[in-house]
Amino acid sequence: MLTAAGPYAPQFRRTLRISLAASLVQAAAYATFVPLLAELTGDPVRTGQAWLWVGLLAVLVVVEAILRARETAFTYDYWHLVTQATRLRLGAKLRAMPQQELARRAAGDLTSVVGSNATAAAGAISSLSTLFIQLVAVPAVLGVVVLALDWRLGLVLVAATLAALPLVRQVQRRANSGFHQVDRADADLAARIVEYVQGLPVLKATGQAGSHSPRLRTVLGHQHHAQLAANRSAALPVAGAQLIVQLALVALVALGSALALGLRLSPATVVAVVVTAARFAEPLGLAAVMTKLFEQSEAALHRIDDLLATEPLPVAPGGQRPTAHDIAFDDVTFAYDGQDEPTLDHVSFTVPERSLTALVGPSGSGKTTITKLISRYADPQHGTVRLGGTDLRTLEPDDLLRHIAVVFQDVYLFDDTIRANLALARPDATDAEIETAARAANAHGFISRLPDGYDTRVGEIGSALSGGERQRISIARAILKDAPVVLLDEPTAALDTESEVVVQQAIDRLVTGKTVVVIAHRLSTVVGADQILVLDAGRITQHGTHTELLADRDGRYARMWRAQLAARVWHLGGSGLESAGRP
Repeated sequence: MLTAAGPYAPQFRRTLRISLAASLVQAAAYATFVPLLAELTGDPVRTGQAWLWVGLLAVLVVVEAILRARETAFTYDYWHLVTQATRLRLGAKLRAMPQQELARRAAGDLTSVVGSNATAAAGAISSLSTLFIQLVAVPAVLGVVVLALDWRLGLVLVAATLAALPLVRQVQRRANSGFHQVDRADADLAARIVEYVQGLPVLKATGQAGSHSPRLRTVLGHQHHAQLAANRSAALPVAGAQLIVQLALVALVALGSALALGLRLSPATVVAVVVTAARFAEPLGLAAVMTKLFEQSEAALHRIDDLLATEPLPVAPGGQRPTAHDIAFDDVTFAYDGQDEPTLDHVSFTVPERSLTALVGPSGSGKTTITKLISRYADPQHGTVRLGGTDLRTLEPDDLLRHIAVVFQDVYLFDDTIRANLALARPDATDAEIETAARAANAHGFISRLPDGYDTRVGEIGSALSGGERQRISIARAILKDAPVVLLDEPTAALDTESEVVVQQAIDRLVTGKTVVVIAHRLSTVVGADQILVLDAGRITQHGTHTELLADRDGRYARMWRAQLAARVWHLGGSGLESAGRP
C-alpha cells in the first residue's frame, strides 16, 4: 500500500499513525468499563469515583472521534489524488514500456489495471488499511486487559485466537489464489468486451453478436466460475473462525459464572470481562470475513505493481543525437518473444539519407519488422540498427521518435476534434501551421466543408470520416511533425482509386527531402524508388532499382511484377460480369 500511495506515502504514514492512536484510545475506552462497573457494584457505591470513570470514558470517546475524523481526512482529501497519481504513474510506465511488451498486453487488460485496479488500490489505501489496524490493535489491547483481570479468562481468549488464526490464514490463502484468478478473469473479460465493441460490425455480419457471441460467452462463463470458486473456497473457514469466536464467548461466560459462584471473582468483574471480551471477539470474527476484501485489494495492488515493475528498454551509454539521417542494418537478427524462428535472419542494408527505399515481399517476410526496429519497437538479439551512425540502443526512445514520422495503412484517430488530432504531432503548432499542413495533405478542402471545420469531432477511431479522409489527416499530422525520417506502411492499399490519387499526391509532398522507407504491396507505387529490397523468410534475397530487378526474369521481384500485371479486376457490365486487366 505504501508503494501504491506513491507521492502521498508520507500522508499515508501519518494516517496510519493516527489510526493506530485512535484504535488504542478506543480499546482504552472499553477498558474503563472494568473499574466503572466495579465502582457501581461496590458496597458502598463510591459515586465520585464512578463519575471520574464516566468522565474519563467520555474524554476517550471524544478523543477517538477527533482522531477518527483526522483519519478519514485521507479518504476525503487524498483518495482521488492517490487514484490520479497511480494512473499517471501507470501512464508514464506505459509510455516508457517497450513497444513489444505493450503489444503483448491486451487493451482490455491494461484498461482494467489503469481503471478498476487503480480505484481498488486507492480504496484499499484509504479505507481497508485503517480498518486492518483497528481489527488488530483493539483486540490486542483488550486481550491484555482481560489477562490482567484474570489469567484464566484471558487464557480462554488466547486459546480462541490461536484456534481461529489458522482458519483466518486458510481464508487468506484461498482468497488470495481465488481473487487473483477472478482478477485475471475480469481482465480477460475487459479485453473481450473491447474486442467485441470494435468488431461488432463483423460479428453482426457473421451472426455472432449478442447472446450468440461464443467469445463473450466463454469469458463470461470463466468469470462466473472464478467468482463462484473464490467465494466457496473461503466459506467454510470463515464459518469455522466465527464459530470458534462464538464458542469462546460462551466458554468465557460459563467460566466467569463458575468463578463468580465460587466467590473467586466478583460479578462486576465477570460482567466487565464479558463486555470487554465481546468487543475483543467482534474484530476477530470480522477479520475472517474482511480477509476476502483484503485479498481482493491485494490482487489489484499486485497487478499494479507488476505493471510498474516492467523495465523500459535499456539505454546504453555513449549515445549522441544523430546529425545525419541515413539508416543502417548491420547483420540484424530478430525474433519476437515466444518464437523459435527469427523473423529477420542476418539482415544487412543501408538506406542513404534523403532517399526512398521500398520493402517488398510476401506476408510474414519481415517487412513490418524492419520498420518496427527502426522505431525501436524492440532491440535485435544480434546485430545493430543505426540512425546517422548512432546505435539506436544508445538513444532514449523519445529522442529517437522525434526523428521519425510514421503513416500506417490503418489510421488511428482519437475521439476528438480534427485540430486536436493534428496537433498531436506538434502540440505547440499554431492554427496557421495546422492549416498549412492540412493543405499540403489535400485535407483542407474536405475539412472546410465539415459542420465545424477543424473543430469537428472525428468519432471513435475516426469513424465519422472516410478511409481516404482519415489517411489524409494522418499524412497532415506527419507533415506537421516534419521529421527527417518517414516510415510508410502502404498507406494507399485500402483506398479507392480516386482517394488513392489524392493521398498519393499528399505523400509526395510529405516525403520530399526525407529519408523514406515504404512497405509496398502494389509494386506499381514504388517503380521510382532509389532501391527496392525484396524479402523472403526474413532474408533479403534481392535488392536494386525497379529496372535492375526486372532484368532478372527468374527473380522473385520479376515474378511478382508479372503476377500483378496479370491480375484481373471484376466489375458489373451491361451484360453481366466482365473482367479488365489492371496495370
